[in-house]
Amino acid sequence: MEITLLTWLLSAAPIIIFLIVMLGFKWGGSKAGAFCWLITVIIAVTFFGANFELIGYTYVKAFLLSIDVLLIIWTAMFLYILTEQAGTIKTIGEWLSALTQNRALQGIFLGWLFPSFLQGMGGFGVPVAVAAPLLVSTGFNPIQALVMASIGHAWGVTFGSMASSFQTMMAITNLPGEVLAPAAAVLLGIAAIVSGILVTYVADGFRGIKSTFFFTLVLGVILGGGEYLIATNGLYILAVTIPALVALIFSYFLIASRNKNKATDISSNKRLLLSMLPYVVLVVMTLAFNLIAPLKSTLGKYFLSLKFPEIATSLGDITVAGPGRDIKLLNHPGMIIFLSGLISFFVFIIVGFLQKKDFKTILKKTAKKSTDTTIAIFTMVGIAVIMSHTQMTGILAEGISRAFNQNLFPFVSPFIGAIGAFITGSNNNSNVLFAALQMRTAQLLGLSVPLILGAQSAGGALGSMMAPAKVILGCATVGLGGKEGEVIGKILIYGMALVALIGVLTLIFSSLGTFNAS
Repeated sequence: MEITLLTWLLSAAPIIIFLIVMLGFKWGGSKAGAFCWLITVIIAVTFFGANFELIGYTYVKAFLLSIDVLLIIWTAMFLYILTEQAGTIKTIGEWLSALTQNRALQGIFLGWLFPSFLQGMGGFGVPVAVAAPLLVSTGFNPIQALVMASIGHAWGVTFGSMASSFQTMMAITNLPGEVLAPAAAVLLGIAAIVSGILVTYVADGFRGIKSTFFFTLVLGVILGGGEYLIATNGLYILAVTIPALVALIFSYFLIASRNKNKATDISSNKRLLLSMLPYVVLVVMTLAFNLIAPLKSTLGKYFLSLKFPEIATSLGDITVAGPGRDIKLLNHPGMIIFLSGLISFFVFIIVGFLQKKDFKTILKKTAKKSTDTTIAIFTMVGIAVIMSHTQMTGILAEGISRAFNQNLFPFVSPFIGAIGAFITGSNNNSNVLFAALQMRTAQLLGLSVPLILGAQSAGGALGSMMAPAKVILGCATVGLGGKEGEVIGKILIYGMALVALIGVLTLIFSSLGTFNAS
């Protein structure tokens, strides 16, 4: 389809309308999602050649994609309610408060380092879903908690989740990791430092930045520098996990060494050790399921998938035949979270934190608190799939790339990645949609391909923190269901600032001729 101002505006309409009803009218995620899904269907059928067959197939594809996300939401909610029912989340909050009264340091530990570590191991919404309730338990309000956890983990998305989105970038562009890794790692390494500073600001304003600036800078260098060293040496899957773990250990011992309060000693506090059990089990199982090759291979054999025929619009836009989303049944992040919770439940019964009858109560609360979120996720994923199959997403990005010349495109490039992640909820999907487009545009404009692709992936990583699907997930775990509009408005401010930072850095590196090797 020819790209005109009208087709571009029509392609942007679902996003624009979604932001209006969420930010302007304060609609909840389920209501806004259902309304915008209907608008998207009407626009797709009326202007982009969608037919009822296409809508039907996209609905089924959206169902598979939604289940992939919802398995995390349901199990993260189960884990949260279980720990709340057992009183363990309160214990951790009290311990952290005793460890340090500095709100910025509390934010650093639970809002930046811990989510980064979780992102390195699993990602897919887990960092926000797990860390935000812990932040609330220390006394932060739910919106603060969500904003910190969202900002804190985003820098690690590209090389997190076992570097899944980075490996997608390599597959789409057919470029080796040693070519792509340096630019992406530098951009995201700088973003890691700035993310830490922003977390301290959200936690305690300018006072938080001032009181922890040097400490934050050191931790940021550990994260960003570690990511660069590991990624550029080919260990992509560990480029976030190892630096985040080192930073966590370093920060704990440094904070604890300054605090002589015996209550902060983990080893002497039996209840605290037991309270941390769900997260310890989660970490151990995630590492085992992902790093033990025979186990990963065996569990990976079992998955749910459907094959779809070629889907075409009346305008000739074709989606080739192939399988939909493969849902791993046994080593899915949601399964790991659920098993962690289940193991913890039986241990908590033994030690007297819970009773057997509490399991039914936990399941009921999980179902009740997940209903609106389930509707919201399903409709938002449905919008993304329809936009992708009718070329609306591609038109959005290509229109932006055409509007800027060689001098300005480096600044715009990460915003294209962010748009893809915002729409689909995934940096991985953003790379699938736009990596080839970004590479071709860089070649036509005579720009560094590795740099532009690094900006694409960095923009997608940071853009994913603003994705409605992730915001809805986070809101569900801290009791803000129906208030997603208020939350997403605040996250957008920080998210767009970080993407703009990547744009400025890309522009500077481009003008200096950095990363010109192709």
